[in-house]
Amino acid sequence: MEKGTLVEFRVGSDRRLGVVDRPDGKTRWFVVDERNQSHSLAPRQITYTVTGQTYKSSQIPQFLNEVKPYLDPSSLEVAWELLVEGEETVTPAEMANLLFSESDIPQCYAAYCLLSDDKIYFKQKGEAYEPRTAAQVAERKHQLEVEAVKARGQQEFLARVEQALTGVAVEWQRADRNRLEAIEKYATLLADVVRVGLSYDSLSRAYPPSAPVLETMTMLGRPATPQGAMQLLVDLGWWNQNENLFLRRSSIQVQFPSKVLEVAQQRFDSPPPDQDANRLDLTNLKVYTIDDESTTEIDDGLSWELLPDGRERLWVHIADPTRLLIPEDELDLEARKRGSTVYLPTGMIPMFPEVLATGPMSLVQGHVCCALSFGIVLNETGEVEDYSIHTSLMKPTYRLTYEDVDEMLELRVQAEPEIVAIATWAERRKAWRYAQGAISINMPEAMIKVKNDDISIDVLDESPSRQLVAEMMILAGEVAARYGRTHNIPLPFRGQPQPELPPDEELLQLPAGFVRACAMRRCMPKSEMSITPLRHAGLGLDTYTQATSPIRRYSDLLTHFQLKAHLRGEVLPFTAEQLKEVMMSVSTITQEVTMVERQTNRYWALEYLRRHPAEVWQVTVLMWLREDSNLALIMLEDLGLQLPMFFKRDVKLGEQTSVKVSHADPHKDMIQFQEIIYQEAQTSVN
Repeated sequence: MEKGTLVEFRVGSDRRLGVVDRPDGKTRWFVVDERNQSHSLAPRQITYTVTGQTYKSSQIPQFLNEVKPYLDPSSLEVAWELLVEGEETVTPAEMANLLFSESDIPQCYAAYCLLSDDKIYFKQKGEAYEPRTAAQVAERKHQLEVEAVKARGQQEFLARVEQALTGVAVEWQRADRNRLEAIEKYATLLADVVRVGLSYDSLSRAYPPSAPVLETMTMLGRPATPQGAMQLLVDLGWWNQNENLFLRRSSIQVQFPSKVLEVAQQRFDSPPPDQDANRLDLTNLKVYTIDDESTTEIDDGLSWELLPDGRERLWVHIADPTRLLIPEDELDLEARKRGSTVYLPTGMIPMFPEVLATGPMSLVQGHVCCALSFGIVLNETGEVEDYSIHTSLMKPTYRLTYEDVDEMLELRVQAEPEIVAIATWAERRKAWRYAQGAISINMPEAMIKVKNDDISIDVLDESPSRQLVAEMMILAGEVAARYGRTHNIPLPFRGQPQPELPPDEELLQLPAGFVRACAMRRCMPKSEMSITPLRHAGLGLDTYTQATSPIRRYSDLLTHFQLKAHLRGEVLPFTAEQLKEVMMSVSTITQEVTMVERQTNRYWALEYLRRHPAEVWQVTVLMWLREDSNLALIMLEDLGLQLPMFFKRDVKLGEQTSVKVSHADPHKDMIQFQEIIYQEAQTSVN
């Protein structure tokens, strides 16, 4: 190649012109560009050679100025229309003659530039170019239009992202939402850091991003990892920093389908005819509903009645949501799909639409309500002597909190002897159950609430009011199960196998209280469900089912469907096999609900501790998790929380000490404590 030959080569995707300077070995050439930079090129890297004239590198800008007036891509369409019918190939020189009526060096190079850049009308064939068919041109135009629309959409999306990142409210478009929802799905994989125990790095390797997620994250200059995806959503204000990844990763539906909401509103406006027309009128009874102050779904009430023969009868009234349902209708199937109400620190996700759950389904103070009422007479020891079950009408008299009832019991309020009588029977009932082998494991329970990002943790203890309500609910469950067993009705019976507790001498060696209760709890087998009666060892009952929360638990709703049909003398809505099948599907859902509730509570517990690094907590060593490495389970007494802790000294079960949080990361499910004694010792040494 002659020195001074002008050639074109590419640097990345950019065209570059240079002048051949000298050989570089046997096959390569040194080429100097207009910036006087030298490039070593192989022949295959040279894309165009100007023949018939030599140049100096300083002349390249002038040459480009001579070429520039001819670079009009629209002129190719005219040439294509002339050539397409004959399917003739054309060289850059021939195209220059066709387009510019001359084929000097600048025109030939301009024609080459137009042809090589063209993506619509011509395609390269050797050293020449051939026109595409009309169909191919139409398809190429369509593709380019689609690409242009996509590019424009990306730019508009980028502009909205920049706007959102500055804190300005953005009206996201449907395409934006599709992008962000794909990123949401990817970010929820972070829940597996806790659920499966993966590290961030192994999580990213195990779950590479989908093509749309990778495209969006790359376009935004963000790392295409689950944690990068979450941080983007937080930065955009799409998520908050404490987004519930466990809930998002689950199959739990937060919103109700519009069709279900429509049906719920119709049932509210026009309730169907009551199938239980002959309800027992119990509106003369004084009825107490007892719940936490925040409870909105009121599904149980209690009454006491003195009978003419001097005996006393307890009434447990349970809300009757099946009054508004038909088995297998939209509301029933939606409740079945949900399994139960989900209780989270940030709020609840109801099993039924709120318009029904907190209204006509609930036992609302001062309103005549439909109920399933259990009338029960106990003997002096607390054993069931007589009972009856009725569909009823009742009218809640008092809406009380647990604190209200505790105060009433403490003061022995004379105006409310009924509540005192119910409490007395609850104590007898509890004593009777323990005589039947019931097992008492009393551990404090943390109730975590989050409101406006403020976290509060209260300890639920075994107060008299809570024991009273618990005993009455267990009593109703035993009576419902007895009725089912007597009449051979398939119900979702609950049982628990007899645990193999440590020998008394072994338990007595453990510190009394929480440590001993913790050791017993470890031995308790899981509860079981069956369509036939089972013994419930933990409760000390030969048969038991849950029937007292039909607004909040679908298995309780099944019990109501079956009992009410039998009371009416009708065919049961569920055969044994049908009930078994429904119970299996509901059990799978409720297990997931329980897991999400547990994980979410733990997250907010760790977040609470993370926000209080200076707080000193009194803890009790409950049990060893790995004694060889001094990993123990501790209980923070003021919070009712049980968490792991590594000790840097030998400790004993039941020992009490003081700790601070040294590190907490709720997203990684990590918590580390530092014992105050050890910290002070280190400080004094230093």
